[in-house]
Amino acid sequence: MLRAWRQRRRLSQMDLALEADISTRHLSFLETGRSQPSREMVLNLATHLNVPLREQNLLLTAAGYAPVFPERPLHDPALQAARKALDLILQGHEPYPALLVDRHWNLQAMNRAIPALLEGLPADLLHPPVNVLRLALHPEGLAPRIENLSAWREHLLERLKRQVVLTADAALIQLLTELQSYPAPARTRELAPFSDLAVPLKLRTPEGTLSFISTTTVFGTAVEVTLSELTLETFFPADAFTLQVLQNQQWKP
Repeated sequence: MLRAWRQRRRLSQMDLALEADISTRHLSFLETGRSQPSREMVLNLATHLNVPLREQNLLLTAAGYAPVFPERPLHDPALQAARKALDLILQGHEPYPALLVDRHWNLQAMNRAIPALLEGLPADLLHPPVNVLRLALHPEGLAPRIENLSAWREHLLERLKRQVVLTADAALIQLLTELQSYPAPARTRELAPFSDLAVPLKLRTPEGTLSFISTTTVFGTAVEVTLSELTLETFFPADAFTLQVLQNQQWKP
């Protein structure tokens, strides 16, 4: 497992040994099982390899140690403070859309600006757990409503590919394969506002085409598995028309 993570990060044994301040010989012995690592050594190497917390627990288990990073459901009382912070951000972002997703891009929470954007989509795509990437790119989902589908699809797939490289998560690999199998539109040059800075989401609605730019927020110092894997997606108006529609709340439930 250690060798697989090192190779995934494209580091030689010498590179990792230098970063972790151990000898190349010792690292080689750890990778081949000739030496038994301490718990501290496992965590040291995992940190330098940027291994996610969930996978760090697996490395510890493989080395014969108990996991050190707890994993709790989002509704657990121990995560109450974090959940309140997330709810405050979601609600405080209204009337602009915002949503919370887990490591597999399954919807965990959203604010009141989201449902109207999903109106009319098939019930099977909206049945929990709702995968927001599938919802966005499925030919029966939001895809037909996205004016710049080519650019937005490429943006989402690149994000997912980076996540696959980082985590090597089998479910994400399967999701990526599924999304790549969906019909791909012809590539077009995007000339919308902010297109030279960020990829906007241009979504057709009954009120007209709304244009958004998005940001992501994560718990940067999380030492709990669930929190470390949550991502908050917030959307802002990218043009004056979208701003007016959002502020008038014409499409909010």
